[in-house]
Amino acid sequence: MSSDSISEESDAAEIRHGLQNEGIVVRRGAFAEAWVQQVRADVDAAFEEARSREGGAVGRGPNRWYVEIHPQALRGFVELVDHPWVRLVCETVLGPQYTIVEVGFDTPFPGATLQPWHRDFPSPPETKDQGRLTSLAFNLTTVDTTDEMGPFEIAPGTHWDRGDDFDHQQFPPQSEYDRYERLAQRKYPKVGDISARSALTIHRGTPNRSSVARPVLVLGVDAPGAGNDAHHDLAVTKDYWQSLPQRVRDHLSCPVVDELVPITQKHDIEGLVMG
Repeated sequence: MSSDSISEESDAAEIRHGLQNEGIVVRRGAFAEAWVQQVRADVDAAFEEARSREGGAVGRGPNRWYVEIHPQALRGFVELVDHPWVRLVCETVLGPQYTIVEVGFDTPFPGATLQPWHRDFPSPPETKDQGRLTSLAFNLTTVDTTDEMGPFEIAPGTHWDRGDDFDHQQFPPQSEYDRYERLAQRKYPKVGDISARSALTIHRGTPNRSSVARPVLVLGVDAPGAGNDAHHDLAVTKDYWQSLPQRVRDHLSCPVVDELVPITQKHDIEGLVMG
C-alpha cells in the first residue's frame, strides 16, 4: 500500500469522524493567498452586480447579504471543486455520485447583527431516521477572521437534532438556547482555509463590529436524491462546459445554455430575511 493511499484513508477517517460527531471539518492552508485574493475580487464584482438589480441579493439579517452566482463567475471554480480534499470530503460523506448544486457567498458587512440560532433547511428523513448526511456546505473565507468581524458560531453535534418542534423546522425554540450557548464554538478561519459542514448543524452569524466586510464563499454539494438543487439555479454556457475537465463535469448537473441569465435568489431563509 502506497503512502498516498494510507494518507487518504487516514484523511477519510478523520473527515467521517468530524462530520459525524461535530458536524464540521476544516482544512488549513488548502489554497494559496493569491488565489483567494482572486476569489475576493470576483465576489466583490458579483456583489456589485447583484445589488444593482431586484432579486440579485437576499438579506440574511441587517447588513448581511447572500448572493448565488454561476460557476463561471468565479475564475477559481475548477481549482475549488477539484481540490483533492474537497473531492475526498464529498466522496467520503456523500458518495461518488455527489452533485454540486450551489455556488455563492455570504457577506456580513459592518453593522451586521446577531442572527438567531438556526439551520439552513429542515432535516431530511435520511438524516432523522437513518443517521445519514445528504448534503454539505463548504465555506472559504476571503479574510483573516477576527472577533470584531462577527465570526461564524456553531453548536457542534446538533446536526442530529430532529427539529420537529423548530419553527419552519429550522429555528429552534429559545428553550434550547442555553444548550447551544454551552456547546457554541466561534470559528476564526484564515485566508487559504476551507471548511465543510452539515448545514443542519445549528449555527448563527455574530455581530460585525469592525469596519470591514467578511465575505465567505459557499459551495453546496448534494448526495443523489437530496433535492437541494431545487433551491438553486446554476447554469453554464456551452463554451465553458466544454472547457471543464470531465472529472468536474461528472459532478455538475445543471443546464448548459447559450447565454447566462443573472440569478434571482430563491434560497430565502424565513426568519433571516431582513435589511
